[in-house]
Amino acid sequence: MRIATYNVNGVNGRLPVLLRWLNETAPDVVCLQELKAPNEKFPLQAITDAGYNAIWHGQKSWNGVAILTRGLEINEIQRVLPGDPEDSHSRYIEAIVNGITVGCLYLPNGNPAPGPKFDYKLRWFERLTAHAAGLMELGREVVLTGDYNVMPTELDVYKPERWVNDALFRPETREAFKELMAQGWTDAIRKLYPDEKIYTFWDYFRDAYARDAGLRIDHFLLSPQLSKRLEGAGVDRNVRGWGKSSDHAPVWIEVRDK
Repeated sequence: MRIATYNVNGVNGRLPVLLRWLNETAPDVVCLQELKAPNEKFPLQAITDAGYNAIWHGQKSWNGVAILTRGLEINEIQRVLPGDPEDSHSRYIEAIVNGITVGCLYLPNGNPAPGPKFDYKLRWFERLTAHAAGLMELGREVVLTGDYNVMPTELDVYKPERWVNDALFRPETREAFKELMAQGWTDAIRKLYPDEKIYTFWDYFRDAYARDAGLRIDHFLLSPQLSKRLEGAGVDRNVRGWGKSSDHAPVWIEVRDK
């Protein structure tokens, strides 16, 4: 079973790229972020024609998350991260697919830091950590995946000295990620590739993709029960090089059948 995550950076504007990738790789479950479309503008017909079911939580111009499945039922659990009833951002959706609890998330960027946006990022991280703790206590197979907007270590960023004051790499952000991981989650990429330079995002500016000046900010966190079934993981980095592509590349894991 292949589970993928992809920050599409606009689901309608990048729809040809998304559909081409789905057709070429046929993942079983896909978590999308940054739909940048209200609910009524989600391209359901095109997704259905591609052979996928979908649930989504959109938002005009910004944010937005979705879970797609190929031939699998989606049992939605919630589409709001608990902890702040005033939060109107569409950044989280959760469902059970094939016995696995799938949390699709788009963690705030937080720049400029320090400032209100960075404070919101850290509060969101606290809510995610609290919710993740509850999921961990259930003892089930869980994957929390998406765009975390965090580079956990210096290995995850090109020229880390240039990012020390950025919200994605500040000590507070990295410490928040570390606290989340301390609950017992497994970083799927690092479990299989502990020492390799692997990126999932390349900026549009300064020819970053061609220079491989990237960041690893799209992550798969697996509960112990699911981590036991992890067989493979990777980044479809070639997709980043396609015309009119997102600045992220799809990331995926393979889990063996029970």
